[in-house]
Amino acid sequence: MEKKINKRKNILVFPCGSEIGLEVYNSVKYSTYFKLIGASSIDDHGKYVYDEYIGGLPFITDSKVFEELKKIIKEKNIDAIYPTMDLAITILKEHEQELNCKVIASPIDTVRICLSKEKTYNILKDIVRIPKVYNNSEKVENYPVFVKPKVGYGAIGTKLVNNKEELESYLKNSDKDNLILEYLPGEEYTIDCFTDKNGKLLYASARGRNRIKSGISVNTSFSENQEEFIDFVKKINEKVEFRGAWFAQVKRNIKGEISLLEIASRFGGSSSLCRAIGINFPQMTLFDAFDYDVNILKNKYDVVMDRALDNIFKCDIKYNTIYVDYDDCLVLDKSRVNIELISFLYKCINENKKIILLSKHDGDLEKELEKYRINNIFDEVIHIKKTDEKSEYIKDRDAIFIDDSFMERKKVKEKYNMSVFSPDMICTLL
Repeated sequence: MEKKINKRKNILVFPCGSEIGLEVYNSVKYSTYFKLIGASSIDDHGKYVYDEYIGGLPFITDSKVFEELKKIIKEKNIDAIYPTMDLAITILKEHEQELNCKVIASPIDTVRICLSKEKTYNILKDIVRIPKVYNNSEKVENYPVFVKPKVGYGAIGTKLVNNKEELESYLKNSDKDNLILEYLPGEEYTIDCFTDKNGKLLYASARGRNRIKSGISVNTSFSENQEEFIDFVKKINEKVEFRGAWFAQVKRNIKGEISLLEIASRFGGSSSLCRAIGINFPQMTLFDAFDYDVNILKNKYDVVMDRALDNIFKCDIKYNTIYVDYDDCLVLDKSRVNIELISFLYKCINENKKIILLSKHDGDLEKELEKYRINNIFDEVIHIKKTDEKSEYIKDRDAIFIDDSFMERKKVKEKYNMSVFSPDMICTLL
């Protein structure tokens, strides 16, 4: 990912105020490679988050949306559209040629498979374990059963049915074409995955959906036994052609075996747990979409994420020294201080931790620090040459390293096995 993109890419996130749209923003907002522009049909939280926002677009099901998107693509020089809801992904991917703009998503056949539970089960029934599917109420052997729409996503339109009378009544009154499925009573998990442009599954990890609200996991943590989950999605990846971030939802059956609920050609809503250890799904997906090689750089510490309209991380990481970079890290776009990082550094001052500025800044660094009024927060300033290796200047081992450069983080990580952080990961430390 260190290979330079020729120019900063303009990415239109639509709809930008969805849970996924907000995570795209939080994951990419510090990137020097991508500029995000938010767009929505209804003004929501995205309006207050995105620096550049376009509201009032037609709904994705309205054919007028394509003409409006074409105008935005031309006026804003959009390089790619990042759709953030399953239906929007499908419709925009189907109209990618008409829009004459890259749509960040897996191939269209995969997107269609993911939108349809029926297609998903038919394609994967001989590949992984799926719930037993009943053709009608007469075929049901045991209750309760689970009813869900053939086409849809998440928990929308799903229902647990306890007997035949209730099932027949529900099917009669439903306006959806439904599947009748074996009920899976066990624990539920999300397996977050990333497949690169070559079809290689670069990353997969399962997390428990410890507490669920409105179909969203609001408390999640990494599962202890990862092997069975990784083997499960490897089989799916060999059968279905994914590209970028995707996930599989699974649940244990009465025997304790994991069975597939659904797959989705996007990252999961609570996958920011992965970002807390260095796996930035939206940014990795963007790099891969523009045919850049993507590498995995993961920290090893336990983290639990609990959500209440915000993300809170608790890490079992201990350190007494912070090495921090200057350009595009502490100061962004050569014009503004990274207030989230400054907030973290002052938190460290409150905890009597040592702060060392380690920079290759081209110019008068002391004058720069005075300009932004941050010259007095460092215990030490190390100003090195462009040709120097930052890893050679790391003396304290009880430390963490913060830098926007992937290669700098990689070298420090490999040499010292030290926890390393990019600017988008600072929320993990606050």
